[in-house]
Amino acid sequence: MTVDRALTQQAASRIPPGVARALSAVEESAESSKLWCGAAAAMAWRGGWRGRRAAAAGLMALTVAQLASNGLCKQLADRPRPPAEWIPHDEVADRPDSSSFPSGHTAAAVAFTAAVAPTWPAAGALCAVPTALVAVERVQSGAHYPSDVAAGAAIGLAGAWLTRHAVALFLRHWL
Repeated sequence: MTVDRALTQQAASRIPPGVARALSAVEESAESSKLWCGAAAAMAWRGGWRGRRAAAAGLMALTVAQLASNGLCKQLADRPRPPAEWIPHDEVADRPDSSSFPSGHTAAAVAFTAAVAPTWPAAGALCAVPTALVAVERVQSGAHYPSDVAAGAAIGLAGAWLTRHAVALFLRHWL
């Protein structure tokens, strides 16, 4: 908890206001998975067969990660958000009341990106940029501890792995 506290306070106080505004804009676009659904639509529209496959994999993995992080883990963990007094800016007032652990935003972002990358590496690399920004923003804004973000990332990776392997297993078994 001491490391979580130190990293949270550093992220909240050392990121310049202009960078913090950019992080908030990216997070706002990722709210309710809008950014990832838009990316999937663009991939499906412009990417041909590979784009449609990458988009489908990304959305499936995102759904698995959201169910695991928000539907299960947050209900079990019930961890409070970082204390408002740790966060020296007004973004702390705009936090959800749900459990801090794990970061559902990070889980969704990492799941989408990790599922897209094997099918379309260039698209995965492009998605990695806003994914990293979302993860940093969740700590900088005071919505999460770094360990919440790390757990969200692990859930996202697991969701992408599970989606990739479950689909392959399904195809081998049924086709």
